[in-house]
Amino acid sequence: MIEFRDYQKDIISRGAGVVKRFKFLYLAMEVRTGKTLTSLGICDMIGAKKVLFITKKKAISSIVNDFELLLPQFELEVINYESLHKVKQRGWDVVICDEAHGMGAFPKPSGRSKKVNNIIVQSSPYVILLSGTPTPESYSQMYHQVYFIPSNPFSEYKNFYQFASNYVKVVKKKIGGMYINDYSKGTKDIINKMSPYTISFSQKQAGFVVQTREHVLEVPLKEDTLSLISKLKKDLVVEGQNEVILADTAVKLMTKVHQLCSGTIKFESGNSMVLDYSKAEFIKERFKEKKIGIFYKFKQELNALKEIYGDELCTELEDFDTTGRSIALQIVSGREGISLRKADALVYYNIDFSATSYWQSRDRMTTKERLESDVYWIFSKGGIEKDIYKAVIKKKDFTLTHFKRSL
Repeated sequence: MIEFRDYQKDIISRGAGVVKRFKFLYLAMEVRTGKTLTSLGICDMIGAKKVLFITKKKAISSIVNDFELLLPQFELEVINYESLHKVKQRGWDVVICDEAHGMGAFPKPSGRSKKVNNIIVQSSPYVILLSGTPTPESYSQMYHQVYFIPSNPFSEYKNFYQFASNYVKVVKKKIGGMYINDYSKGTKDIINKMSPYTISFSQKQAGFVVQTREHVLEVPLKEDTLSLISKLKKDLVVEGQNEVILADTAVKLMTKVHQLCSGTIKFESGNSMVLDYSKAEFIKERFKEKKIGIFYKFKQELNALKEIYGDELCTELEDFDTTGRSIALQIVSGREGISLRKADALVYYNIDFSATSYWQSRDRMTTKERLESDVYWIFSKGGIEKDIYKAVIKKKDFTLTHFKRSL
C-alpha cells in the first residue's frame, strides 16, 4: 500500500476543499511530484464512488498500478483520450483529465476537448484537471481546458472570441500575404482569474534537488547524405529514379533538412525511408552497456533504431520496466504522463521544434530519490539540430525565422 508524502496529504486536504466548493480543481503539480496519486487521494477524501481517469495511452498501466497500490474506496476506469467514444457518458462522480494542457488549442476547441465536454454535460461530475505545465506556450491555452466546466471563471463567455475580447491582446500577423488575427498574447489576468481553482506545486517545493547534466554529441553523416542536403538547399528539388524530394516552400525545406540530418526522408509520393544509419549505429555503440530511453522525432528514425538494435529495443513502457531492454519513444507522445525512472540515461535521436517537448521530455527520469540524471543529444555534425537546441533551451519554439537565419 502506498503512503502519501506530507506535502501530498496537505494538497489532498486543500484540493478536496476546492473541489467541494467549486466542483472543479486545476492541480498544477510539476512532473514526478505525484499529481496522479494526489488526484486519486482527493477522490477518496470527497467520497467518490465512480471515477473516470482520462489520460494518454502509454500512461494507463502506470495509473492502474498506482490505483491498485493505493486501495481507495471507489471504482476507477482509466481510458485514453482517443478511446473516449467507447466509455459510457453518464454516472461519473469525478472526471480527471490528465495532461490537460493538451486540450488548450485555440481559437477553436480541439477534438479532445469536445469529447470531454460531452461527458461533462451528461454527468455533471466534479472535474479535476492535471498538468505540470498548464499553459506551456500561451495563457490563451487555458480557455478550452475549462470551457466545458459550468463553474469555470470564464463561463460568462460563450466562445473563445468573446473571451479573447477581454483577456487576449489580439494582433494582426501577416502570413503568406494575408493578415490574420494572432490570439496567442493572452494576459496574466487569465492565470489570476484561475487562482482560486488552482493548486500549484513545484519540484523545488517537494524537495527535489536534481542536477540534469546535458551532453551534446556530434555524429558525422555519410558523404552521400551531406551532398543530398546541400543539393536540396541549392535546387529545392532532388529527383531520383523512382522518387522525388521536393522543398518548394520554406517550411518544406526546413522539414526535409530536419529529416535528412537524422538520416531519413519522406518523399513527395508519401513514401519514406532510412538513408543513413549513422546516428543509430553511434547510439548503439556509445551506450552499449546502458539501459536507456531514446526519444525520436520521425517514424523512420524508429525503424533505423529497430534495424540496429533488433530485440534489444522495445517501444512499450511495461517491457522497459520489466526487462533489460532500452526503449524508443516518439518525443511528442512520450514527453508526458510516463516515467523513465529505470533508465540510466535519456538519449535524443533527434530534437523537436517545440520548446514544450524539450522541457517536458527531459524530466522523464526525475524522482525524489534520483538526484542526478544525464541527457544526451545526438546531433549531426554541422546539422540543423544545434540551431533548434539553441532556441528551445531558451523556451522558444524553433520557427521558420530561425531556420532562414541558419541558411
